Amino acid sequence: MALTQERKHQLITDYQVHETDTGSAEVQIAMLTERINRLSEHLKSNQKDHSSRRGLLKLIGQRKRLLSYINKQDKERYQALIGRLGIRG
Repeated sequence: MALTQERKHQLITDYQVHETDTGSAEVQIAMLTERINRLSEHLKSNQKDHSSRRGLLKLIGQRKRLLSYINKQDKERYQALIGRLGIRG
């Protein structure tokens, strides 16, 4: 269920702010979104896996806090990021 090294590298290169960026809020949000999507698929077939559901809720909360941070810093950057990730309907 964890992200593969290749997928992590791909997400970092897609969402990095500058050339040596590996941990900006955008990269973290992209990785969290990937993990949330994978975990959501897992929970569709394993409805009684409550510990994974709790982990999913923690990941969603962490992503929400990071998105709130970006929204406070720069609203255009926030809108562009949620558009690229396809979140917030």
